[in-house]
Amino acid sequence: MLPEGWSRQPLHEVAEVRTGLAKGKTGLLDPVELPYLRVANVQDGFIDLSEVKTIAVERHQIDRYSLKQGDILMTEGGDFDKLGRGAVWDGTLDPCLHQNHVFAVRAKPDSVNPLFFSALSGSEYGRTYFLSCAKRSTNLASINSSQLKAFPVLLPPIAEQNRIARIFSTWDQAIATAERLLANGRMQWNALIGLTLHLPSANPDASAPAENSGFPASVQPGIPTLPPAPPGWRRIQLRDHLKEVRRPVALVNEETYTLVTVKRSRGGVELREVLQGKDVKTPTQFYVHANDFVISKRQIVHGACGIVPPALDGAVVSNEYAVLNTDGEIDLRFLRYLSESRYFQQTCFHSSIGVHVEKMIFKTDHWLNWPFNIPPLAQQEHIVEILDAASREVVSISEQLKALKREKCALMSQLLTGKRRVRLPANEAEPA
Repeated sequence: MLPEGWSRQPLHEVAEVRTGLAKGKTGLLDPVELPYLRVANVQDGFIDLSEVKTIAVERHQIDRYSLKQGDILMTEGGDFDKLGRGAVWDGTLDPCLHQNHVFAVRAKPDSVNPLFFSALSGSEYGRTYFLSCAKRSTNLASINSSQLKAFPVLLPPIAEQNRIARIFSTWDQAIATAERLLANGRMQWNALIGLTLHLPSANPDASAPAENSGFPASVQPGIPTLPPAPPGWRRIQLRDHLKEVRRPVALVNEETYTLVTVKRSRGGVELREVLQGKDVKTPTQFYVHANDFVISKRQIVHGACGIVPPALDGAVVSNEYAVLNTDGEIDLRFLRYLSESRYFQQTCFHSSIGVHVEKMIFKTDHWLNWPFNIPPLAQQEHIVEILDAASREVVSISEQLKALKREKCALMSQLLTGKRRVRLPANEAEPA
């Protein structure tokens, strides 16, 4: 049952759905080169203009494919994450076109608030509809213009839409502020890695550099180049102070074992699953203890390494992992931060063999021969304290951002379906 004063109407009754321009046409008679927006430019709730391409279009077609301020851009798909993704165009570039994989929804005046509709399409209500369309279509990860036109839009009175849109705009500003703080914190973190370790930081996993030899951003294929040791530091081979340890497990069918894994991009050691011995597929298993340094032999080229937390003491790993311990001259927490450096990642890449990056196998003995600059133990501990504090700050901002997004999502599900109503001032109330 709809809330009082609300209606449900197919999108084509309250907005025009405009298809975009197909790329690749040749033999144009009077072409003009103009910017155009692709699926990659349309993110959840905002337009990313960091990379805008151009396209040739006939001069007489410019009006047909040009965007207007207030148009809601929506993606047809490509994969399920991009399905029905929407954002409002603010007219930053004029003229600006859109490609044929991006719809432009142009709402009728005083019928649909663009920000309200963008939020509705990205809500659980919108996602449910678009997923149902995609699963019925031949291309499982896309929607067509007919399906979009049939989208049953929930519409409160326009005054209520406007109020809801302003509420979401306030939340979006708070989220954008948190995202800027997080981006700044990560930049400072990378700079701090370079200052304390005297080595450039590794690439983040989020985006590849302009030139990375075709490898994912998390892979560092360059030749490892170690700068001179800073004053008071020693240049050593890791094998001088690290050793691989093996604590074999005799699996018992009815006993329970905690299996762990290591996440890419220095994401740490975490629980994989809990199984009885008879259900563990790889019979060769080894115990790990709290504070062991663990490397995934198949994923270290992506930065899969970390320290075993106390909660996972006594867990097990297969021989696909290298478990390292120290003679006390290297603090393994310092080694963990050293793994954030580009040099560390490059030594891992060059200590791995294989014809494809996803099938490369890490050779621990080879890697332990690489030289590293290591400070005295007391200085290692001091560096760990500095980086721990900076890491906690970044994690704190990241958690705040996640909380803001969760709270906004929960509020959206209430306001966009009328389960929670916005109280309108008397001068904004709809006439009876």
